[in-house]
Amino acid sequence: MIEIKVPELAESITEGTIANWVKKEGDSVSEGDVILELETDKVNLEVNAENSGTLQKIQKQEGDTVEVGEVIAYLGEGSGEGATSTPANSSSDAPAEESSKEESKTEEHQPQEQKGMEQEAQQISGSPSARRNARKHGSTPSSQEPMKKDDVKPEVKTPSVESSAPKVSSTTSEQNERPVERQRMSRRRQTIAKRLVEAQQNAAMLTTFNEIDMTAVMELRKRRKEAFKEQHDVNLGFMSFFTKAVVGALKAFPLVNAEIQGDEIVLKKFYDIGIAVSTEEGLVVPVVRNADQRSFAGIEQEIVELATKARSNSLTLKELQGGTFTITNGGIFGSLLSTPILNAPQVGILGMHKIQMRPVTVGDGMENRPMMNIALSYDHRIIDGREAVSFLVKVKDLLEDPELLLLEG
Repeated sequence: MIEIKVPELAESITEGTIANWVKKEGDSVSEGDVILELETDKVNLEVNAENSGTLQKIQKQEGDTVEVGEVIAYLGEGSGEGATSTPANSSSDAPAEESSKEESKTEEHQPQEQKGMEQEAQQISGSPSARRNARKHGSTPSSQEPMKKDDVKPEVKTPSVESSAPKVSSTTSEQNERPVERQRMSRRRQTIAKRLVEAQQNAAMLTTFNEIDMTAVMELRKRRKEAFKEQHDVNLGFMSFFTKAVVGALKAFPLVNAEIQGDEIVLKKFYDIGIAVSTEEGLVVPVVRNADQRSFAGIEQEIVELATKARSNSLTLKELQGGTFTITNGGIFGSLLSTPILNAPQVGILGMHKIQMRPVTVGDGMENRPMMNIALSYDHRIIDGREAVSFLVKVKDLLEDPELLLLEG
């Protein structure tokens, strides 16, 4: 038989979880066919067959964790259900036949007492859960058929009227009978949970807030959106404005674009901005490379492409790695204020929120303006409060006067 092994995934990934077997046992397989989907910490990958044949034996089931190089199935020669990897009259069958004969002879000459003991052992065989239930309730099935969990029933005893044992409250029993559903966490969700906890444990994370008057940006979008769409075949959204503003602020405050490595601060002279995208399986953060060198249209086109890939589970590892700063937009779900968690090893993340009309002071009077709360979570180990607040003010200034994005961006 031909071994099917977990292929090399990426330098930083050594294991994954089998999400779905596309091919089943007995299915014909051609070289290059997708045989299963593998879920890793960041993306789902398709595993292709390197040979043709028939899928003979699946060693690892859906939901199992497997390591790179581990054998997960066997491929036989030929095609169809009768495919085998060795001739029917192979000499390798001979030892098996001899072994079978020896076992038969041994069984014939077993003492009657030993046979009886084996039969009794068979009676209490079955699944581990069935055996646990049998021990718990002190009952033993009388049949030699494999025992199921439901076959074991506790003995019903009539309680004594004079019993002084404390009465058990029915509350716990009633709660246990309430309907629940248990779902296994996906590998991606497990990784997200682990990394978020690590980010809070390993960084001195603080959050500072400000608000932006979005009037100028919204008026500019209203004037230019049709021409922009016609020229670039993409909508002029808010993310390009915020990406440009973040790049301008990172240039002014380079520590926010840094990383801690041991006892050193690594100041990055490039601007790869992660854009958080919500998918059914959790949040992913694909990266817009060299955002400082891209136009508004280039940023919008890249974000649309990355978001589409994220929601179809077709992002590559390269598209998820190496960001220097992250932007997340909880406003699309209606959030007015939040404290985003750092995307380690980055030391800063900007949170956008819902635009809401509210009265603000303008000159000597009051006007209703479209206002957005913004939040910067940062690692206080290398970023002081003054720099964090100033960074957020810089983002605010650039967005309230969008022409500055062209002059400084």
